[in-house]
Amino acid sequence: MELKNLFYKDIDRDIKGVIKIGQEDDVNVYQELEEYVVTRELAKHFSTFFESYKKGINNYTDKMGVWISGFFGSGKSHFLKILSYLLENKEVQGKKAISYFDDKIEDAMVLADMKKSGDVSTDVILFNIDSKADSDSKSNKDAIVKVFMKVFNEMQGYCSALPWVADLERQLVREGRYEEFRSKFEDLSGSKWEDKRDDFYFEEDSIVRALSETSNMSVEGARNWFNRAEDNYSLSVEKFANLVKEYIESKGSNHHVIFLVDEMGQYIGEDVGLMLNLQTVVEDLGTYCGGRAWVIVTSQQDIDSITKVRGNDFSKIQGRFNTRLSLTSANVDEVIKKRILRKDEVAQETLRLLYQDKESIIKNLLTFSADTAEMKTYKSEEDFIDVYPFIPYQFHLLQSVFTGIRIHGASGKHLSEGERSLLSAFQESAIRYKDRELGTLIPFSAFYETVEAFLDSNISTVIIRAENNERLTEDDVEVLKV
Repeated sequence: MELKNLFYKDIDRDIKGVIKIGQEDDVNVYQELEEYVVTRELAKHFSTFFESYKKGINNYTDKMGVWISGFFGSGKSHFLKILSYLLENKEVQGKKAISYFDDKIEDAMVLADMKKSGDVSTDVILFNIDSKADSDSKSNKDAIVKVFMKVFNEMQGYCSALPWVADLERQLVREGRYEEFRSKFEDLSGSKWEDKRDDFYFEEDSIVRALSETSNMSVEGARNWFNRAEDNYSLSVEKFANLVKEYIESKGSNHHVIFLVDEMGQYIGEDVGLMLNLQTVVEDLGTYCGGRAWVIVTSQQDIDSITKVRGNDFSKIQGRFNTRLSLTSANVDEVIKKRILRKDEVAQETLRLLYQDKESIIKNLLTFSADTAEMKTYKSEEDFIDVYPFIPYQFHLLQSVFTGIRIHGASGKHLSEGERSLLSAFQESAIRYKDRELGTLIPFSAFYETVEAFLDSNISTVIIRAENNERLTEDDVEVLKV
């Protein structure tokens, strides 16, 4: 029997080792919901989050900030994405998003809170702040409210690139003239308004005429507005919070709007102005919307380490982000066992017999001296079935290797951009050995290929030379890789 025939799901299938905000097609969403593993740690975080979130359902609360921290590979972007699916609770392949968690969440109270949240009408705005921000916006102290305004406009179908155009659209909607304006513009220019509004300055005549014929403006007034719209446009945090409040009220008394922002900590860096702008945005949304608008952000550092800026008191913002979730990769082995290494029933029986037959040989093969840090080996038949063809110590050791490369390697810094995750490392190694016969254990040297691209060239050169050295055997090179 070959190793590839052991697994419950095809080992070659496309698994997104690194979760990127923006990949929201149906196939991706289904795989993420279906295969998401709620570890012991994540179960606690779901409990904490929904405990806080339900305070904003039918009640007033201004504590509507959530700060999710964790190093690269801890799963914070994935957690954020899953929260967005659960809060929106849309139907994915004939099933509501929360239904995918019926057998993942053991605590009935937490599941009830999730279902209660899923029943509330909600607009979810999930985005990576760096990719939505304008290139020069970081130098602007109002940068964060501008990005929030941009994605808020986009969610409503207004122009996201030019906020003063979005203001015009909003005003026309209030007056009930937006549809009329759009069709008049299309008659005049021959193109749809949505396709041409970003080319605002090239469409002056069509816009001016459409406005004068469908609103109370004269041709002269419309042209005046056109020429001055950009200069007259201003945005304050208060104006933004009021627009969100107005939108929520137009949708019914208990409608919610949730901003889920990935990599906020990285975007802010050590910029005091951006930190203050974020503080004001969360503060005003809390005051004006009273728990019906939420801000959930991710960051590599926890909020305390980001707010320790000398000479500035940020205790206020710490109070805004009352719910703080710190993710670690402590239970990463649970995820790998369930998503990649899960076996079908025939494979489980085959491995049970194999372990019974070879138990003493396996124990002799895998021994570590007493002064070694904890290196787990197979504890039982069940453990062997769960982890095979890998060995238990490899999970934590590979995590340490990733951390080491990130700290010491020049190009290893890019590891934290999520090029590789433990999940993809285990999958790639399993694929390389998939045609081997049952009884093969995948050695630790197999992971070398996964990290090779991130090693400094003076290290990888040694291994390339060793592979070409006729005096060395294949086993010598494998030892060198370890």
